[in-house]
Amino acid sequence: MSGHAAPEPAPLYEVVRESLRADEPVALATVTEGPHVGAKLVVRPGAAVLGTLGDPELDRVVARDTLAELDVGLTSTRHYGRHGEAREREVTVFIESFAPAPLMVIFGAVDFTAALVRVGKILGYRVTVCDARSVFATRARFPMADEVVNDWPDRYLEKVADRLGPRDAVCVLTHDAKFDVPAIVGAVATRVGYIGAMGSRRTHATRTDRLRAAGLDDAALARVMAPIGIDIGSRTPEETAVSICAEIIAHRAGVAVPNLRDGRGPIHRSGPPPG
Repeated sequence: MSGHAAPEPAPLYEVVRESLRADEPVALATVTEGPHVGAKLVVRPGAAVLGTLGDPELDRVVARDTLAELDVGLTSTRHYGRHGEAREREVTVFIESFAPAPLMVIFGAVDFTAALVRVGKILGYRVTVCDARSVFATRARFPMADEVVNDWPDRYLEKVADRLGPRDAVCVLTHDAKFDVPAIVGAVATRVGYIGAMGSRRTHATRTDRLRAAGLDDAALARVMAPIGIDIGSRTPEETAVSICAEIIAHRAGVAVPNLRDGRGPIHRSGPPPG
């Protein structure tokens, strides 16, 4: 990871530029205070670290931290000792992450899907709609989606599993065991940060039995937010989409909110319709 000759800044910037052109994640770590101000590392998942900050152990520690920041799409400033020691401030490093848009995979071409696609796009997600029923999953119905896929959930997830990480979301809106069970089982097998499934509490209780039968344990089931969304009294597809995306945001931020999963009683409140 370190001990190699330090490329000149121009070649390092070229690597960053090519990664950005290819829509691949890349991060640049730069010493802003301490010895070797201006020294840089270029860090990419699954690739050799380029550059040096002037010390092999500092390179190793900063590269590790930079990869972790890139994984969650964060840009930050960190402090180290001269040899990468924690809780010291001799060296200040600015870590700049260039991560592709987070992914939102929506299983189920249902009435709520178009609204969730729209809100997801507003939040900067690259959105895929996947449904095995080609008559429902069409570009005409979901023009704002980046991708509309006709495939079974488990097969699609096998293809994209290595692309899903903590910043990404899987939303299962199918209400049909033959679709949502393989979708959830497949999603739990990935590193995706958020998994949510639509349905009433009774629907999810029955689904949980099927998921256990499919091999999911308590830890895996705890990853599934179902009923999906936070409790804001949503009624329309658009309000439900806001509820779901609010839960995704809170989940990523580690903020406690009134999730429908953790509540009791009906998930739909009675009252006059909006308007």
